[in-house]
Amino acid sequence: QVQVVESGGGLMQPGGSLRLSCATFGLSFSYYHMKWYRQGPGKERELVATISSGDGSATYADFVKGRFTISRDNAKSTVYLQMSSLKPEDTAVYYCNAEHSWRSSYQYWGQGTQVTVSS
Repeated sequence: QVQVVESGGGLMQPGGSLRLSCATFGLSFSYYHMKWYRQGPGKERELVATISSGDGSATYADFVKGRFTISRDNAKSTVYLQMSSLKPEDTAVYYCNAEHSWRSSYQYWGQGTQVTVSS
């Protein structure tokens, strides 16, 4: 059974840093593109960052470029999102998504972790 489990959310002050983790179980992790999405209050879910299954190349939404870094550890079947210079508008539930690299219909989602940025 596949499991995708996020952790690391919490309450941070503006300008602070936080690292989210997403551990996967039951996946051939190295074959999956890994993505972080977020959904703020009253907003649509949006893609934050992607790290590819092959060369580990990363792409970012414009609103997090230069502030967030996505990385993966294939040995641990885990993906990370290092967030810095946090802003109140980063407040959202952050979701981890695993998408098979050539069978995109094979997708798995975590339950989400809440990040709140407030003074």
